[in-house]
Amino acid sequence: MPKTFSIAIDGPAGAGKSTIAKRLAQDLGYYYVDTGAIYRTVAYFFDLWQINSKDIDAVSRYIDELTVSIEYDEEGNQHMIMNSLDVTGDIRTQDISQKASLVSALPVVRELLLDMQRDVARRHNVVMDGRDIGTVVLPRADVKIYLTAAPEVRAKRRCEELLEKGQKANFETVLKEILQRDKQDMGRSIAPLKKASDAVEVDTSEMNIDEVIQEIKRIVGEKVSL
Repeated sequence: MPKTFSIAIDGPAGAGKSTIAKRLAQDLGYYYVDTGAIYRTVAYFFDLWQINSKDIDAVSRYIDELTVSIEYDEEGNQHMIMNSLDVTGDIRTQDISQKASLVSALPVVRELLLDMQRDVARRHNVVMDGRDIGTVVLPRADVKIYLTAAPEVRAKRRCEELLEKGQKANFETVLKEILQRDKQDMGRSIAPLKKASDAVEVDTSEMNIDEVIQEIKRIVGEKVSL
């Protein structure tokens, strides 16, 4: 199998990981893997069954009823398939986002999804974003980026994103949720959110999308021939 290249982008909620990673993958002709969407899909499954993620016994029983896969359309957009149903449009809510953070800390869930994520990287050139890509999922990624921004900036961006989708958004509420999500992600015992020792930190607080893309391309260009 020919050598593939992987770019890992980690960072807290609202830092712009998905937007940046997707654009970067399109520009480079790589596959984009949104791992957050994978965990959102699992959280959505348990939410439908009204299973509390803290009920480990119930999670362990019902997870055998779940199948998760990724499909890409002709434009390269990632679609999340849950038990043969496309749930891509159903998992993008603040409630599911918070629940995904809790679900992602469960060993039984991580075991189910880890091989799936690594297999995509073994078969394709990828830009993969999440919270533990460079530290756990792809510890040997060719390039590691830690994308961050001030909490207030991330909350403002998330509000704009929700409003664009026709959803309600209150800045103070979203900021509180983001700080809570940070606490959950950084404080979990399994694969917590943290900057990999060999990752390059990019603070996007005062940068637009194009500036962030160019900066990451510069970093990638130092290691990979674009």
